Amino acid sequence: MSIILRFVDRLGILRECFFEIVYVSNTTALKEKISTVLSRYNLHISNMRGQGYDGASNMSAIVNLIDFSPKWHTELHSAQVIKIARMVTSGERDTGRGINQIGNLHRSGATRWSSHFDYICSLIDMYGATISVLESVVEEGTSSSLRGEAGGCLIIVKSFDFIFTLHMMHKIMGITDLFCRTLQHKSLDIVSPMNLVSTTKSPLVTLREEGFDHLLVYVQLICTQHGIEVPDMNALYKSATGRSCQQNDSMTIFQHYHFDIFNSTIDFQQEELHSRFSDGAVELLTLTSALDPKDNFRSFKDEDIYKLAENLYPGDFSEQELHYLRSHEHYKLDVIHHTSFQNMTTINELCRRLVETNKVHHYNLIDRLIRLVLTLPVSTATAERSFSAIKLIKTALHNKMEEEFLTDSMMINIERELVEDIETDFIIHKFYFIKNRRYRAPDPYVLMLVWSMYSMLIC
Repeated sequence: MSIILRFVDRLGILRECFFEIVYVSNTTALKEKISTVLSRYNLHISNMRGQGYDGASNMSAIVNLIDFSPKWHTELHSAQVIKIARMVTSGERDTGRGINQIGNLHRSGATRWSSHFDYICSLIDMYGATISVLESVVEEGTSSSLRGEAGGCLIIVKSFDFIFTLHMMHKIMGITDLFCRTLQHKSLDIVSPMNLVSTTKSPLVTLREEGFDHLLVYVQLICTQHGIEVPDMNALYKSATGRSCQQNDSMTIFQHYHFDIFNSTIDFQQEELHSRFSDGAVELLTLTSALDPKDNFRSFKDEDIYKLAENLYPGDFSEQELHYLRSHEHYKLDVIHHTSFQNMTTINELCRRLVETNKVHHYNLIDRLIRLVLTLPVSTATAERSFSAIKLIKTALHNKMEEEFLTDSMMINIERELVEDIETDFIIHKFYFIKNRRYRAPDPYVLMLVWSMYSMLIC
């Protein structure tokens, strides 16, 4: 488990830093483990104002198979060149600088959410070339297992079900991609991504209500172009093994693809968005927007600021302080209409400007509320990047690293600004003075070894 701390420093700058990595045997021990780690540094879990957890998945079987050999990789490029040349000749593609470059099948990186959309786009663009390579592997594969795996993939990708699912996910991920990319940005304030929630939910509803017929026609056209059999949509759908006792005589193939696949997938996506960004989160966005300095504090409302503190942070403000939050006449004249606070776009900028102008002492309650809002976790981008760093540090040759050494190594790799001012000579001399021994000039081989280890950690 990777622990990331999100806080606002004394200068009013929002920070999101890697703190420590710990081993957790099961999810029930998360709170206990986090409390133990924080108490070790005199930090109390009662002072936490938000926690976020996330996992990751991967999907790259076809990419792994095709990239198995440089021969198949080269053949994929050759097939793509032929396809592009044919489309340019027929007028299906325009010509111009940088338009028709040869690409690769993207891997769906587990720590880069938008990469799943890139993976699907590349597979759609190189579908014909992928089929050609799989057919070559089936005929010329070096082993029976490789030929069998390629044959299984070929049967799947040349099916109507695969084409329908591929283009359906392209439609859905095309809507959610901007939101996913926004969540990958480090140190976001909550207002920025929450504004995209409604703009993501609404197109999904429109796609569910109006998009199936257009998608079906397009998928049937693609299947015809590649010689893939298109099922009769009015025929009865046979599920599982096709045995009569398992069938639903009233369901057609059209209904199966429309309701069981298309609508169900979009409903699942909507439920996921609703669970992660529920009505409570929308209420938080509405109340938080009262602090947003965008458009010269156009959304500022006294009552919303009071409700934000009373409903969401009752333990951080006393009754008397809540009473003071109801009146902001001085704040309106001294901050909102002040020239130094104009043309700001984020709450983080407002927090920094209050510190820079020393107005934080006069409006300490507003500053406290802003800091509480800023510390709310928005994305898990930093946590996922920390797991990417593990792959570089804990390799097969370093698979027995203990937690403390692994944490220190990851700290140097992730939080590089902490070690920018450390001289290499200082590290070497520190290494030599760890034990009480006679000092001698560092051996050139040892110097090279220490420098290579240091370079490996920061690269």
